[in-house]
Amino acid sequence: MIYMLREPVVAGMFYERDAPALKKHISKYIIQKQEKYKSKAVVVPHAGYIYSGRVAGEVYSSIEIPDLIIILGPNHTGAGKPISVMTEGIWRTPFGDVKINEPLANEIIKKCSAASKDDRAHLKEHSVEVQLPFLQYIKKSFSFIPVVLGDYNINNLQIFAGALAQIFKEKDVLIVASTDLTHYEDADSAKEKDTLVLKAIEKLDEEEMIKQVEDKDISMCGWMPTYVAIRAAKLLGATKGIIIKYMNSGDASGDYSQVVGYGGAAII
Repeated sequence: MIYMLREPVVAGMFYERDAPALKKHISKYIIQKQEKYKSKAVVVPHAGYIYSGRVAGEVYSSIEIPDLIIILGPNHTGAGKPISVMTEGIWRTPFGDVKINEPLANEIIKKCSAASKDDRAHLKEHSVEVQLPFLQYIKKSFSFIPVVLGDYNINNLQIFAGALAQIFKEKDVLIVASTDLTHYEDADSAKEKDTLVLKAIEKLDEEEMIKQVEDKDISMCGWMPTYVAIRAAKLLGATKGIIIKYMNSGDASGDYSQVVGYGGAAII
């Protein structure tokens, strides 16, 4: 059988193209923890690893990673459908190939009228791709379902979250919401705004999160993935959010005048 192969588009930019160098880089961010959360979902940033890798690494170090993962990313390119599910193929990274779970991806299309089978939104989108090397570093074998969200219709996001909960209620699955927080404000302003978002995530209040994003004009690129992840996780039995780490790009660059905020959370 011939599978569609998605080659990495930000290897050599967001993270190393060379596998040994990438492994060495990620190893700096992985923490050995005795106890790990059994999470329904996580919130993880998606910038270049030198900026957001420490947050991503601590999140992934803090949780059990199952054999099945759904990665929800925002649509930065504008290509494809509003709720775009890639239902077949293989994604390649410097660490090797990861196969899409085709039966379950197609089940989403079958049971959710708001979702579309679509590859275009995924071909140049980095927000899903950058999660894979971290997951591969920790867990050698898993299947995943990539989803890119660009649907501003809250009702559709609710329908999609409900469909995920229905399909995966009997399965051991992790939902990854890929998002950065405030973009290009000074560090103090970013932290003030991002704290409002993180408090809403901690309370598992996705409606409050959206209200803060709108009222305070918070430039959180992945509010849709985070909204869906919180809502689906609650339907799957999650009862609380745990904020694991917060940093900004200035912590790496030394420039705090215009930063991007990065928050990591586990939803358990």
